[in-house]
Order: sequence, then structure tokens, then C-alpha cells
Amino acid sequence: MSHGRSFQSIPMSSDPAVIVIGAGVAGLAAACQLGRAGLAVRLLEARDRIGGRVFTHLDPGCDCPIELGAEFIHGKPPEILDLLRKSKTEITEVQGDAWCAEDDRLSPCGFWDEVDQILQKMDDSKLDESFAAFLDRCCRSPRTEAQKRAKQRAQSYVSGFNAADPALVGVHWLVKEMQAEEKIEGDRAFRCRNGYKDLLDVFEQEIKNYNITVHTETVVQQVRWNAGSVKVEVRDQKSESTLEARRVLITLPLSLLKAPVGQPGIVQFTPGLPSDKKAALDKVEMGKVIRVTLRFRERFWDSIKPAGARGSLSNMSFLFGQDDWFPTWWTANPAKSPIITGWAPFRSAERLSGKSRSYVVERSLQTLSTLLRVSHSELEKILEDAHIHDWQADPFSLGAYSYGKVGADEAQQVLSEPIQDTLYFAGEATDTTGNNGTVHGAIASGYRAAKQILDATDRRLR
Repeated sequence: MSHGRSFQSIPMSSDPAVIVIGAGVAGLAAACQLGRAGLAVRLLEARDRIGGRVFTHLDPGCDCPIELGAEFIHGKPPEILDLLRKSKTEITEVQGDAWCAEDDRLSPCGFWDEVDQILQKMDDSKLDESFAAFLDRCCRSPRTEAQKRAKQRAQSYVSGFNAADPALVGVHWLVKEMQAEEKIEGDRAFRCRNGYKDLLDVFEQEIKNYNITVHTETVVQQVRWNAGSVKVEVRDQKSESTLEARRVLITLPLSLLKAPVGQPGIVQFTPGLPSDKKAALDKVEMGKVIRVTLRFRERFWDSIKPAGARGSLSNMSFLFGQDDWFPTWWTANPAKSPIITGWAPFRSAERLSGKSRSYVVERSLQTLSTLLRVSHSELEKILEDAHIHDWQADPFSLGAYSYGKVGADEAQQVLSEPIQDTLYFAGEATDTTGNNGTVHGAIASGYRAAKQILDATDRRLR
């Protein structure tokens, strides 16, 4: 069984105790907890692999993993680290220098303190407002050029890190996110030796240990339910069939729950989800991101020596610019692989989504050429490969990860609550700890949903 290829087709003859829809990390975490407790679990995944928005590509021409989805471990979340310790996975902290490209020059970034000062002014005890409205109110008339840049950087940070629209994302949600990050040293970042593949390997082994049945390339079309009974209509490569269970756990991305029925990959609920769920869904939004990882013949930035700098860019970890297409870049530092990743959030992703691979690569090379002041033709000569995934165009994700809009204070809590002890929900958008949009938030939601199911099972047995 491998997350890099299709699972073997398994006859759907016996009905499980729980059906889990979606084999992203939330579904995997929940299924393993349920399987460990002795419940019969059937895990359904529309893609030909497990992992969902965790998608590691191992490029034979590169000694570093290429992440097409989640890449960083943000801080020290026990949900991830406890699992990785089981396999004694090598974890490395991201290190290096952050450089800024502005006013036609490269210089070490020095805006973090100013941006943090702005973010610390957010107050969740006051009436909620969008980050854009907060920024206009708190920094209406910057007096110096430095203050003006700090305001721009604060907006770029919020839209970049959260893939969010500053005019939609709520201050209350951002404050909760910041508080959650502080608990786990979220200002630090780490990577696994083989990327998030190492985490999926742990889940894969647990799936085997607990005899959890997994069906990949199995698209759920409809969930027909009433209290205590669910029929799940699915289509695989061979046929259509119906599965029945006492309970179903839905771990679909937020965007699939919000999208109208009729699109590929959208599940129809019969009867539909109750009004409180729909209202909560309206209070959260799916962020947009396109990322491109470029593999070059050599680390050409090692030899770039910015004017006025003591050394070269050989220790560069991040590169920030004001480009409309790829404003943020990072290297594999401290690993010395010749790869660099471009991050296109929000408006940048909207411009690029749906475009051809060649178009996205060309735009990324143009941006890199401008930011690092290296000729475009030279970059083309030494480019060996490029890896891209358009999450907005992916019918089973329709976006990157979630964020809370203005007034979303209780939205995640409502989304996390089961319906009539029959429909249960997990996924990073349903996490109630402030870790939406993260891998550890998704795992935590899977654990929470599994506990809800097990508690309900215990009550019925008493």
C-alpha cells in the first residue's frame, strides 16, 4: 500500500461501523484512532493517493523532497511530532537569512519588528472587523516611509501566510491564530528529511496495523442519511455502489462543502446540511495559493553579492518582494539543494490559476530574474525542472486552506459538531484550537472527531 500509487481495489461487501470520507491527514488520523479502538473503518478517497493537500514528490534528480502542498512544520505541534517520533524521523529547523527586494536593490529584511507591532494592536475584545479595515484604522496616515512599508508588509504577511483576502479575513480569527502559534513556538519552522511523506508513511503503517480498508479513486457522489443510518453512494473506476454505516465522518475540504452540487467532486447530502452548518460555512473561506518549485543545475544565488552586503546569498532562506505574481520565495536551507520555491497567494493565485504549466513557469522565471537581477536567459539555461500544482483547479480541493472571515468566532465550533450522532466532521477548517490551515490542525480535528464517535459508541453500549 503506498500513497504514491493506487490502492488495490477491495470488494465493498461488508458494512463498516464508520465510513470516513477523505484520506487527507484529518481522515487518516481519525481512521487510525477508530481502528485502534477496534471499530471497523472504511476510508474513501477520490484521488489515486492518500494525503489530500499533503503531496510530496520525490524527484530522482534532486536530493530534496519536492512539496506540492504543505511543506513546513510550524512550531512544535505534538500532533505531528509525536507521530514522527515513532519512526525516528529526522527533523531539521529552517535556518538562514531573509532578504528583501525593493527599490531595485537587495537587502537583509528588517521589517519583522514593525510588522509585529502592527499585528499586536489587533484586539479580539472589540467588535470584529476585517484586517484591511483594522489596518486602515490603526495605520491610516503613515508619517514615514518606514511606517508606510511596515503597513504594506503587514498586509502582505497576512495575505501571504494565510492565503487570505485582507478585506475578508477577520481580526478575531487572526488573534486566535496568533495565540495558538505562541503556544507551540510557531515562529519557528521545521522540515522532515523526506518531506511530509515521512508523516504519511507513519499513517500508512498504522492503517496496516489496524486493518483499515482504504479505497482510492473512489468518488463519493451522495450521502443519504437519517438518524442512525447512512447510505454513501460511490463511483470507482469500475462501477457505482452503495455503502451503509451507522456513522460517517466527513473530512472534505471546506470548499467542497460550500460549492454547489453538480460540479465534479461535490457531494450531495440528502437531506441537506442544517441551516446552522450552512451559516457557519459562510463565515469561513478557502484561501488561494499556487506554488512552483524550480530545480536548477546549480544554486546560482550562492554567487550573488548584493551591493553593500558583506557576503553572498548563499545562506538565503527566504526572499520577499512586491511582485504581483510571486512575492515570496524560499530555498531548501539549510539543505544545499539547487531548488527554490515561489509562493503566489490570494490575488497572485487568482491570476495564475487555470493557466498552463509553461505560463506559470515563465512568470516565475521572470519574477526571479527581476528580484535577483539575473538575466532571464541565464535562468532558462540552467533550469532543469519545475513542479507545480494548481490547488484551485484541483476538483478535490478547490483551494489551499481555510481562514475565518469577520464574525467567524463560533464558526469552527459549529462545523465541528456532529449531526444526530450520524454525520461527523473533521478537517483543518473544523479545528477549534486556532490552528486552521495547518497540518497539525487537521490532525487535531481528526483526533477530536474520533473521540466524539468513540464517546457516542460507548454511550450506546451502556
